[in-house]
Amino acid sequence: MKKTTRNKWLVFALLLLGFQSTKAQTEYRLNVKEAVSLALNNVADIKNLRIDSLKQEAQNKEIVGSALPQVTGSGQVAHYLTLPKILFPSAGKTDVYTVLNQEGVKDGSGNTIQRKNEFTVQEFSFVQPWSITAGVSLNQLLFQPDVFVGLIARKTSIEYAKENIKVQEEKTREQVQKAYYQVLIAEQQLGVLQQSLQRFQKLLSDQEQLFKNGFIEKLDIDKTTVSFNNTKSSETQLKNVIELGYAALKFSMGLNQSDKIVLTETLTTQTVKENILDDGSFNYNNRSEVRLLNTVQKLQQLDVRRQKLGYAPTLAFFYQFQQQGQLNKNFSAFTGQNWFWFNSNLIGLNLSIPIFDGFQRKYKIHQAQYTLDKTVNTMENVKRAIDLEKTSSQINLRNAIINMDAQQKNLELAERVYNTTKKKYEQGLGDSFDVLIADNEFQRAQGNYFDALYNAVVARISYFKAIGQLN
Repeated sequence: MKKTTRNKWLVFALLLLGFQSTKAQTEYRLNVKEAVSLALNNVADIKNLRIDSLKQEAQNKEIVGSALPQVTGSGQVAHYLTLPKILFPSAGKTDVYTVLNQEGVKDGSGNTIQRKNEFTVQEFSFVQPWSITAGVSLNQLLFQPDVFVGLIARKTSIEYAKENIKVQEEKTREQVQKAYYQVLIAEQQLGVLQQSLQRFQKLLSDQEQLFKNGFIEKLDIDKTTVSFNNTKSSETQLKNVIELGYAALKFSMGLNQSDKIVLTETLTTQTVKENILDDGSFNYNNRSEVRLLNTVQKLQQLDVRRQKLGYAPTLAFFYQFQQQGQLNKNFSAFTGQNWFWFNSNLIGLNLSIPIFDGFQRKYKIHQAQYTLDKTVNTMENVKRAIDLEKTSSQINLRNAIINMDAQQKNLELAERVYNTTKKKYEQGLGDSFDVLIADNEFQRAQGNYFDALYNAVVARISYFKAIGQLN
């Protein structure tokens, strides 16, 4: 009984896991544009760059906040366990008695008050044991070089963050398109290979019948079987390649490996040739890398300006209000209160003028300028590299299209040869070995065509990337 119950729970758990696994799987039916669009929303690198853009916006607002009034409140409650005191000498060592005699002050008996020559010291404290202080201060920055330049650089810093996103988006477009077309062409090739298997199966079936009737030898069947087995092995290997291609495509799109993708794009040789004419309208700013470097240059120019403005003074306005309360119970008999409150207000300007810093600022300016000079050199080198990439991609695309057209013609020719050879064989005018040779040549032509088609697609993608029109 316990074993039966345990088995029931095991079956239930397996069904639950299967349901969850099925539920977690998502199916996507995508053409190449939809695949790219999905990738741009899913890829972690692009998501992180978008977060960096939001972070830059927050930093810009922080810079703006530093230029706004800064208000600070403060408060303090203090109690002296032991009061601080100061010392006073006795009256005999002062001019107090002289003043009393000059004013004619007498003692209680009507006699002149006599000076006492002994020296004594008395302790006095002017501090109250309890005090409360509360205040508010306001500071307004009127001019500070780094804040001033930071306010100017806000727009450029956002441009930099957005251009960074575009650079990564372009890389993702290239990766996804190449991975997509690799799988798409491999699936087309698989369909053609499976047609070859069907042809071999039909040929084997015909040969077995001919062998039974004594028209051919067993050797003819063995030759066909060898070709069938080789084609079957190629089919298995191609299926594994397609499976790996789908895994790479899912990764490049930011999808889970458990998700399913169905490719809906239609690819022909004519598709590869569309819109590939160079109209001479290329602009370096079409390339996201150039736009990014332009933004970097702007930021570095602002940094040079910031360092130069370091010689300028810093000016700030301030205002302070403070209220202080002191407790003295000894005065309550005279004033009717124990606490005494006092207010104070302070207003002013702070001016800081750099005079001499040991030439530190001078060399900071040099460093910022050197960094800018390096970026200028990098820009020139990037443009030269783009020129080379553009030229080489044009040549590679032309060669790839020439080869694709040639392989397509070879494929059509090989198909005609196979059909003619097969027809002769069926009419009894040819040998089965001729059919095998024609079929193998047909398969080889198919493989060469699909390789040429993929190379042409990759060359097309590289060309449009080179001219900045991969969108």
